[in-house]
Amino acid sequence: MQSKNTFGIRRIAKIASVAALVGAGSFLAATASASDIAADAQNQALKSWHETMKQMAPPTTGCFHAQYPSVIWEQMACSTTNYRSEPHVKFSTAETVGNGNDYAAATSGITKSATGSFPVVTGVTSENDGGTANSYTLQLNTNLGNGTSAECASYGYSSCQVWEQYIYSSSYVGGVAQVFIQNWMFIPSRSRCPRTGGWSSYKTSSYNGCYKNSAAVNSVLVPASQLGSLKLAGVANAGGNDTVTFTDGTTAYAVSEPDTTLGISGVWNQSEFNIVGNGGGSAATFNTGSSVTVNLQVNDGSTNAPSCLANDGTTGETNNLNLGSCSTAGGSAPYIQFTESN
Repeated sequence: MQSKNTFGIRRIAKIASVAALVGAGSFLAATASASDIAADAQNQALKSWHETMKQMAPPTTGCFHAQYPSVIWEQMACSTTNYRSEPHVKFSTAETVGNGNDYAAATSGITKSATGSFPVVTGVTSENDGGTANSYTLQLNTNLGNGTSAECASYGYSSCQVWEQYIYSSSYVGGVAQVFIQNWMFIPSRSRCPRTGGWSSYKTSSYNGCYKNSAAVNSVLVPASQLGSLKLAGVANAGGNDTVTFTDGTTAYAVSEPDTTLGISGVWNQSEFNIVGNGGGSAATFNTGSSVTVNLQVNDGSTNAPSCLANDGTTGETNNLNLGSCSTAGGSAPYIQFTESN
C-alpha cells in the first residue's frame, strides 16, 4: 500500500510542477508583452521621426539624406532624370478629370502638405511593369489648377494651368531608384513651351503640355512586397521651397525646389496618392490575391476631414487593382483611406 508520506510528496511535486508551468506562462506572457510594448514604442518613434523630417524642410534647394534617429538633413550629390509621367486630364479652365479609377482627397482650404502610406499590405508577392519586376512609381499628385497671373506671365503666357507631382520611381533610369518633383504647365494650344529653364514639350489633342523635373536624388529600390515600410510626402511652401520626402523605414531622402517653379502653393486643394506604373502611362501589375490599403493624410491647417472624391485622380499611370470604398477622418491628422485589391 502506498504510504501517506509518499502520496504527500507526489502531490507536493505535482503542485510545484503546475506552479512552475504557471510561472513560465506568466514569464512568457510578460516577455511577449514587453516585446509588444517595445515594438509599439519603436513604431511610434519612427512615425514621429517621419513627421519631423517632413515638417523640417531641408535648409536649401537640392538633394538630401537622413538616417534615423538623426533629424539633420545631410546634403547629397544630385542626379538627373528623364522620367515623364502621363497626365490624364482634360485641358479646361475649371476642373480636372481623373483617370477614372482613383480617389482624391479634397481640402476646404489650401493644402499645405500631404503624406501617403500603405498601412496594410497583404498577399503581394510580385509586381511588374511591362515584364520588369519591381518597376513602379509612388505618386503624390496635386490637382490641376489655374496658375496665378504673375506665375503664368513670368513664362510669357496670359494664362496657364499648373500640376505638380511628388515622385518616387523604383527603377526608371538604368535600374536606379530616384526621388524628385515633376512640374507641368498646360498652355494655350498655339503657344510654345519656354525655351530656357529645362522645359520639354508634350502635346496631345487634349492639351498643350510643358514639363520639367527637379533635381533627383538617387535612392534605394524597394520591392513592391515591402510597400508597408514606405511613405511619400509633399510640401508646398509659398515664398519658400516645395519638398518631396521619401522614407523607407529608418532612411529618408528629400529634394527641394523653389515654389516659384509653378506657384502650386496657391492652388493646391486636391491630392492623389497611389502606386502605379513607372511612367509614360504604363501599368503596375500585381500578382493575383494582392490587397493594398492606401492612406493619404492632408494638411490645410484645420482639423476638418477631407472629402473623398471618386474619379478625380490626375495621373495617366495605372495599376491592375480594383478600388474598394473610401473613408475619411478629421482630427490632428485628417485623411482619406481605401483598399484596392484583385
